Amino acid sequence: MGHDHGHHHYHSHNSLGITFLLNIVITVAQVIGGIISGSLALISDAIHNLSDGVAVLLAYIADRLGRREKTAKHSFGYKRAEILAAFINALVLIAISFYLMIEAIDRFTDPKVVDFKWMLGLGVLGFLANGFSVFLLHGDHHQNLNIKAAYLHLLGDALTSLAVIVGAVFIWAWGWTWIDPLVTLLISIYLLLHTFKLLKESTEILMQFAPASIDPAEVKQKLETVNGVKQIYHIHIWRLTDHTIHFEAHVELDSDIHLSETREIDEAMDEILHDEFFINHVTLQFEFNCTEGGEGC
Repeated sequence: MGHDHGHHHYHSHNSLGITFLLNIVITVAQVIGGIISGSLALISDAIHNLSDGVAVLLAYIADRLGRREKTAKHSFGYKRAEILAAFINALVLIAISFYLMIEAIDRFTDPKVVDFKWMLGLGVLGFLANGFSVFLLHGDHHQNLNIKAAYLHLLGDALTSLAVIVGAVFIWAWGWTWIDPLVTLLISIYLLLHTFKLLKESTEILMQFAPASIDPAEVKQKLETVNGVKQIYHIHIWRLTDHTIHFEAHVELDSDIHLSETREIDEAMDEILHDEFFINHVTLQFEFNCTEGGEGC
């Protein structure tokens, strides 16, 4: 199983490297084509591809950092580099989305002539390249939030390239140049909606919020049903990464037992936390006659 995981990680790492190179090639081609054709939609797709190229590069670097062993100084390792990368990617995409929306609104009031041939050709190039990148990462996108962020970025690229193609066809068939800023506006709105969930989730992890799927009050209630437990307090639940949930709490016992006798209670609580709440890292402090807020607590 360890070999399979290592092979899986190696595959996703290589896929990120390939998709980064593809994004850079597409970006350069679309910027040149957008300037020549006068298409804002093509330039917006190029900027989107550039931002996603940076996103994939960050994901690649974070993936390498995440594989480093933890040390005495870095006791949690470097896994959070992946969450930080996802957070930065989300902020960049939101800023770009607002910029493109402003440009699109300005283009509505001051329309430009657009060469649909460049727009169509490079839209097709972008769609094929991004579609291939999506295919490369599809099998790994559930691995962690970092890979998922890169995958969703690239899926968004493929869809926006498709929108550019549709826009080029409309301009060619009916001469509707206003379709160019409209496509840009739709791409920008899509990016905002697409990015909000990623920003929210990465922020919650960095701020060490309890996962939305876990109710601390319910956890407390379940743990206090364990035989020998009087109450649970000073509860902290947080995610180190998108897959690793940590739990710590003080456990007040209803009798003054030997430390060795707390093992059975500890195992019962571990089982509840793991099986019912998918918490995989638990730290408990056992106490007696030490109510919350009292002396010595």
